[in-house]
Amino acid sequence: MKNILATTILFISLSATVSAQSKKPLAVGDKVPQFTLTNQDGKVFNIADEVGKHALVIYFYPKDESMVCTKEACAFRDAFDAYTKAGALVIGINAGTVKSHKDFATNHKLPFILLSDPDNKVLNQFGVKGFLGMSGRETFVVDLSGKIVYTYDSMMHGVEHSDNALAAVKAIKK
Repeated sequence: MKNILATTILFISLSATVSAQSKKPLAVGDKVPQFTLTNQDGKVFNIADEVGKHALVIYFYPKDESMVCTKEACAFRDAFDAYTKAGALVIGINAGTVKSHKDFATNHKLPFILLSDPDNKVLNQFGVKGFLGMSGRETFVVDLSGKIVYTYDSMMHGVEHSDNALAAVKAIKK
């Protein structure tokens, strides 16, 4: 009985992962999807309110406080002044709770927006692919017109997400 239950749970989990991964990922030239989520302070964040005001760096990451995710978030934190000077708004998104995001932001002094996407609806809108049952790690840079101008997908190279996104933001201004 335990084996049947375990097999059923594994099948459902893998089916959900495959289903989520079947959506085509957004690519350079695509418009940023419209979405509304809650930030780490419990406030509603609507992407439509930000398009046209700043370049947007939207990065998806699997889990607050995990090793690679923490290195990635700290890389965005360490480059935050450069992003601000370049006119960009940094936004991290995952399925974590508002409280988890608040604790993560406080623990690592993260000065940017963390959004809670508990059902991975926004992750799926972007077509971010998971890996071995985890949600994916992908970064998108959006220009002032709302078009994606850069994407980067790497599960193990969290710091490169910030380095590459900053270069893409600076290229927008040229």
